[in-house]
Amino acid sequence: VGQYTQEFNDIVGADLPIVKIYRSTGLLSHLVKKKHMKCIPYLDCLDDIILNPDFIGINPNETIDSIEIVKRYEVGVLVGIKLNYKENYLYVSTIHEISESKIRRRQNSGRLKRFR
Repeated sequence: VGQYTQEFNDIVGADLPIVKIYRSTGLLSHLVKKKHMKCIPYLDCLDDIILNPDFIGINPNETIDSIEIVKRYEVGVLVGIKLNYKENYLYVSTIHEISESKIRRRQNSGRLKRFR
């Protein structure tokens, strides 16, 4: 669904491999199970979200093997991307809505950084 770039690493201080980002076949069922149905239409926008994010960051509760990408559409959409260490590839682990107030709060705390 996209390509991870060195620019992402530079912004968040990560050291993830510069490889393709995949969408797992179980992502849709994950969204339904976690009740993120409003984000299902954005599955077709993953390439745009990854190519043109508004913000990028790291969840402090996760290790450095994952990042968060946020894109504003009619709603804010957060895409979680994780590294599969065993097979050395990146994959979209989750997608969910994020409110404007959470975007601002995470930006103020330094968790999210503006992309370009």
